[in-house]
Parts: sequence; C-alpha cells; structure tokens
Amino acid sequence: MAAADYFAKHKETLSTALETIASRGFWSPYPERASGSIYGESAADEGEVAFKARLGKPFELSGHPGDGYLETGETSPYGLELGVTYPKLSAAEAIAAAKSGMKAWRDAGVEARAGVCLEALARINARSFEMAHAVMHTTGQAFLMAFQAGGTHAQDRGLEAVTYAYREMTSVPAVARWEKPQGKNPPLVMDKHFNVAPRGVAAMIGVSTFPTWNGYPGLFASLVTGNPVVVKPHPMTVLPLAISVEIVRDVLAECGFDPNLVTLLTDRRDAPVAKELCTDPAVGIVDFTGSNAFGEWLERNCPQAQVYTEKAGVNALVIDDFADVKGMARNLSFTLSLYSGQMCTTPQNIFVPKDGIQAGDQRLSFDEVAETLAGALEKFLSDDERAWGVLGAIQAPETAQRIEQAAQMGEVVLDSRAITHQAWPDARIRTPIMLKIDGSERDKYESELFGPISFVVACEDIDDALEKWRETVARKGAITAGVYSDRAETLKKAEEVAQEVGVALSVNLTGGVFVNQTAAFSDFHATGANPAANAALVDSAFVANRFRMVEIRYPVAAEG
Repeated sequence: MAAADYFAKHKETLSTALETIASRGFWSPYPERASGSIYGESAADEGEVAFKARLGKPFELSGHPGDGYLETGETSPYGLELGVTYPKLSAAEAIAAAKSGMKAWRDAGVEARAGVCLEALARINARSFEMAHAVMHTTGQAFLMAFQAGGTHAQDRGLEAVTYAYREMTSVPAVARWEKPQGKNPPLVMDKHFNVAPRGVAAMIGVSTFPTWNGYPGLFASLVTGNPVVVKPHPMTVLPLAISVEIVRDVLAECGFDPNLVTLLTDRRDAPVAKELCTDPAVGIVDFTGSNAFGEWLERNCPQAQVYTEKAGVNALVIDDFADVKGMARNLSFTLSLYSGQMCTTPQNIFVPKDGIQAGDQRLSFDEVAETLAGALEKFLSDDERAWGVLGAIQAPETAQRIEQAAQMGEVVLDSRAITHQAWPDARIRTPIMLKIDGSERDKYESELFGPISFVVACEDIDDALEKWRETVARKGAITAGVYSDRAETLKKAEEVAQEVGVALSVNLTGGVFVNQTAAFSDFHATGANPAANAALVDSAFVANRFRMVEIRYPVAAEG
C-alpha cells in the first residue's frame, strides 16, 4: 500500500486528534484495556509467544547496517534471562545509512510522511501485548502498567507529536499566488512555493524507565517532519525500542522508502556512543531523557543541533488545612507506590507546617500528618500480590541501594520492605520508604532521590512551605506539583508559585486522578520553563523547530 493510502486510511484519526488538541478533552484511539474483546481473543497469548521468541537470539532487522551483533547488558529486573543481541554498528555508520534516504523522504510530502507514521503507530498498537512483555521485563513495570504506559499511552504521545507536527507543517500553504497592485501599471505577480525542509539526522536517546513513552514523541515528531532518526536506546532497555524500530522500518519499506530512515544504534554502559552520535555535524536534532549531567552536557556541546532534554527534577506536594485527609492519603498511597516511584512525575517532598493542619473539625500535628500518610501507604501495600501489581520491580540495582541508604537520612516513618513474587522470585521489589526531616535540611530535600523515597518536611508555616517549594523548583526543577488546601488564599498563592516557576500544578486530588499521571491530547508533560526540562510533551514548540520553511518564488508574466 502506498503512503498516500495509509494517510487516507487514518485521516479520520488524525482529524479527531487535531480537534482534541484544540479542545483538550479526553480521547484516545488506542484502548488502554488489555482485553481480548478489543485486541482479539488470541492477542494476549500471541503477544507473549512473540516476546518469548525474541529471547536468547539476535534481533534481526532486514537491510539494517552493521557487522555482527552486540550484547548490551540488558537484563530483566524480574530475573528472566533475556539474552537478546542487537545489530552492531558505529554512530558514523548509522548516520550514513540514515542520510541515504533523506531526500526521497523529504520530497514525499507532508501527507505521505504522516501516513507512514500513522500506520506505524497503528501496527505498534496491534502488538501492544508483545510490547507490554518487552517493557515489563526491561523496565520493571508491572504488566498492566507496561501495557498502558509502555504501550497505549506511549502510542497516544506518539500520535500527539504527529498531530502537532502536521498542524504546524500545514499552517502555511504549499503554494500561493502573491499579487501587489501597481496603480495604472500591471500588478506584480509571484507564484510562491513553501517547502518543509528537515533539519538533518535526528538522534533519539532513550531512557531506562520509560523507553517508549518518553521516546515516541521525539521519534515521530522528527520522522514526520522529514528527518531520519537514529534510535539509541538505554543499554538496559533496548527491546521495546528495537521492536518499535522494526515496525516503523517495515512500513517505510512497504511504502517504497529506505527503511534506514530509522536505524537502531546500541551500546554498552562501559562503551557509550551517545556523545559521538549527538555531536556529529549531520545531526540536527537530539531528543534526550535522563540524568542532569548528560542532559546538560548535550545542551552545551551540540551547537549544531536543536536539543530537547528532560532531566531530573524534585517534585513536591504542599499540605495545608484540608478536611478530606483520608481521601488525600488514599490518593497519595497510589501516587507514591506507582512503579516504585521510578517516574519523573512522582512527588518526593511533602511540605507540611510544623504546627500541623486543621483537618475538618480536628487538629492534626505534623507527626500525625506524617503517620496518616505512612499508615495509608502501609495499608495500601499490605497485600503482596496487589502491591506488586502497582509497584512493579526496581529497574536498576543502584535504585535498590539508594532505598537502603535513604534510611539514614531522617526519622523513618515507614520503612521499605522487600516483596517476593511467586512467579519471579528473583525480582527486585521494594515498598516505599517515608522519612521526616526538618525544613532546614535543604541538602536532603533538594537532591533528587530517584525511587520510592519521600520526605515529609517540617516547615515554619504554610507560607514557608510554599516558599520552600518555590525555591526548590527554581533551583532544581520539577515536572509536577500538588497542593492540598481548603483555603482559597493558599490555593491562589500556590497557583502564583506554579506560574512563576513554570511547573504543572494539581489541586486537591482525592479520587482517581493522580499527580504523577497525565493524559495525552489534554495534559502537557513538563513545561520547558524550569531546569527539569527545556521542552514540553507535546506542544507546538516541541515540533516546530524540527523543520524550516524554504520558499521558492517565480514571477508570473503579465497576460496579453
């Protein structure tokens, strides 16, 4: 099928996506329920079989550059032996291969490129069960979360990127006739052609915890705007992105394009290649999610590229007088437990006045607030099987070590414990740890401690709590924030802080919406307005600088 046919096939989906990014309502074309009634009665079994068929052998990509296969050190946090190897090639080989099909891809036009991307996302969605197993056994996410966050929600973000890019590319007509009156003389007439010109090769640097969710926006935003993409996964979570690359390459080839417009470049932690890749003069775009140190290095050392980074931040909650403390505690139990706090959106600091809060008709001391939160968290995770379904596993051994070390950083209100999974006895599963510290201990609460670690911080009063939150975001950055208060004055101050430091704020969440979850087409992930990230997923700014409009104009001869 031709790319134009795929555009026609998915045009209704794109149209609805365009409407939704304008209305900001709820919509998703990719159902998040892992149900046979939606994906087919045999889809779950077929996905598991497909995943297992990948294990212990080379990941073959037809026509892909390279010589031999590389073992990246990829291991499962659940203890499953993966043993997958990937095409071995240099950064220079990946870039050269990517550039070979760039002209034809550019000349294909907006609709053809959009058609390829939309079809690729549809095929990725059809293989969501296979993807869920791949995400689960590389990142540690529990299966249902892997199906959603690593599958359907990631696909939503990819489609969102295609949608914004399509809107920006088509905001200027491809052809226009310009006519300027000249009084009694014939008018000046020009035919003007406006062409989308890609920036160059795009490098997508993957993260270990959310390879698809964080990776798809950059991958599809770059590809649909005409840029070939070199996908460089984190060496510990290669498989989900390798499957994604395979699918995109298949669609490209079927439509007559060079499949090497999307290539897979892998490495090992002891022999990284990202610096060589991203500083190559041919690389015009870099997408990165990961550490502050490397994100800042990329920002400083890639002047030839447009660099989009999401780095570490320190997310926080502020608790003021609030009647529904039980609802708050239930909500935060899930928030602090989800994927063992290994989300860039999970709160770490909980700022509370040291004299406590008014909770309806009762007064709760600072200690009682901390104990209420810890008690709800402990109760929520009291059943090990249910706990695993929320916690998943710890992706990296370093995070497990950090949890152990955190116990020395304050007064432990709730200690972490290990959970043994019956099916995966070697899995690294840990419950959250919660500690009390004083507001003067800035060195502790202003450092990101990635994982299920939270501080309840004693502040002088609510204004001090808001100020500590403001200072932390201004200095260290944040992706999310939350506030609980029944007082309009406090909420107004919190809104002002959020706008000043550029962080998304959630207010008084007690039900089924959580501060660390966002919905594509409606919520923006990060703002690009504080040190945690220089871009938002997804807005116009995320896509518009991936291409330029090149104008070609011709004079039109006067008639007669």
